[in-house]
Amino acid sequence: MEYPVRPFPKIFKTNIIYDILFFPILSVIWVKISYNDKFSKILLKSLIFSVPMSIGQWIMEKNTRLFKWNKWSPFHTFASVNFTLFTIRGFVGLLKQIDQFKGKQNIT
Repeated sequence: MEYPVRPFPKIFKTNIIYDILFFPILSVIWVKISYNDKFSKILLKSLIFSVPMSIGQWIMEKNTRLFKWNKWSPFHTFASVNFTLFTIRGFVGLLKQIDQFKGKQNIT
């Protein structure tokens, strides 16, 4: 993936607005809406994020010069967004279990 139009092109090879601002905010929203859900609901909710992002990226790639796909496709975006969201959610779930375990130890 190439980013022909990006802030500070001589310093960064990626789009720092997406990497530093958009995706971290998306991740916080993701954790908030899926925090108390079971796996099946988490799976369905992940589609709320990954499908529009994949379609939007495909449309923007075709109609703008913001980025250019070399060996990338909407399916790569779909898979990578889902993998990242589930990794983040798994880490939060692990922290939740550790917190519950510590809470039980303090009671006894």
